[in-house]
Amino acid sequence: MKKTGIFALFPRTLLIFMIGMVFANVASMMYMPLLPLYLQHLGADVGQIGLFFTLSAILPLFFQIFGGWISDSIGRLRAVAIGGVAGFLTFIFFLLAPSWEWALLAMAVMAIGRSFVAPSFRAFIAEQSSEDNRGKVFGIADTIFAVVGVIGPPLGGWISDQYGFQVMFFVAGAIFFVATVIRISMAFSLRKQPATETNTPKTERPSWKGMKSSFSALFVMLVSGGIMTWILINDGVIDVTFGMVNQLLPIYMQNEIGISLTQIGFLESISAIATMVVMAGAGWLSDKKGEKLGIALGNLLFGGALAIFLISQNIYGLIFSWALFGMGSGMVSPAYNSLISKAVPEKLRGMAFGLFSTSVGLVSLPSPFIGAFLYETFSPRLPFILPMFALLISVPLVWIKFDLKKYPPAENEMEEEAELVPANVELAAGQAD
Repeated sequence: MKKTGIFALFPRTLLIFMIGMVFANVASMMYMPLLPLYLQHLGADVGQIGLFFTLSAILPLFFQIFGGWISDSIGRLRAVAIGGVAGFLTFIFFLLAPSWEWALLAMAVMAIGRSFVAPSFRAFIAEQSSEDNRGKVFGIADTIFAVVGVIGPPLGGWISDQYGFQVMFFVAGAIFFVATVIRISMAFSLRKQPATETNTPKTERPSWKGMKSSFSALFVMLVSGGIMTWILINDGVIDVTFGMVNQLLPIYMQNEIGISLTQIGFLESISAIATMVVMAGAGWLSDKKGEKLGIALGNLLFGGALAIFLISQNIYGLIFSWALFGMGSGMVSPAYNSLISKAVPEKLRGMAFGLFSTSVGLVSLPSPFIGAFLYETFSPRLPFILPMFALLISVPLVWIKFDLKKYPPAENEMEEEAELVPANVELAAGQAD
């Protein structure tokens, strides 16, 4: 019987994979929007919270490329299973942390888990789709994934308000445990299925030589002035600006406007619903009109959301602002994922997603500390003004440079660049066909 609708785009393995991702990220979203306030609960002031997130940003730099390389080497599902175990331990460390300094240990374990899961998630979806409908598949996958923002934040906020942070972390950990069981089960079941049945590329034994050749190939793509270079620049601008304010958003809303934990969770849910509404359509738009349109519109919506946030004095203005944030995320996410997956050969996708997170994270490393310094020293509003202008300035850059038609296909680009790098990079490029 011929499959139709979503089942034609999503094989059974991908659907089960997405169920595990939803459980895991519902649990994570129960605490992530409230984490700065949890640190205040543990005794941290605004400056210490900025320092906490700056130090936390260092940790993924050591793991993201490694996790992406492991994903490329041993397979996406096995890498996700490893990350799931580390992710579950994160909740235990948060639950037992006696002070904000000890919570850094939880962030270290979380960084390890995410370094395996994040690059594998995007790469696995790309491998389960054709290039012609990849934007649509990413859009539907992200729409399904966005349900975590509808359920997680309001549930976490309500439990924290009613029963305290400790109970919230316990419940979230129990939900994440379900996801970990699903992920481990999928990794074990993979051994019983041929690669052609799961649409996954052939894996190989990890080696430092293989990692060096993959990293060298990606490095050349990043510095060659092609599409990957411009993606990195734009992503860096966005990451730096949002890195200044992400940890300050809940603090500003509670301390300056008087919003409760439950209301903060409700706002995150509003944002996720807006993301779901536009996501599938954004994926179709990406396939039909090109990825640059979705990314440019998303950046405009992000800038508008920050502008509304700055003039909001109550929950009603914040609802509008968070809806725009969600719409922007819905426009940008499928377009970015589709663009990167087309620009990078299949064999290097996992490492590419990890490398982007690492290189961008290195540039934005001091952003949380700078944002906290501006918040305390000058004005609580100043850290939000700078990102707004940076996002608006990035729009023409995206429109001019984010066009795949101006650049050779990923495989051809790799073959041309192989003459400029050692022979082991030629091997990596060849294996990517």
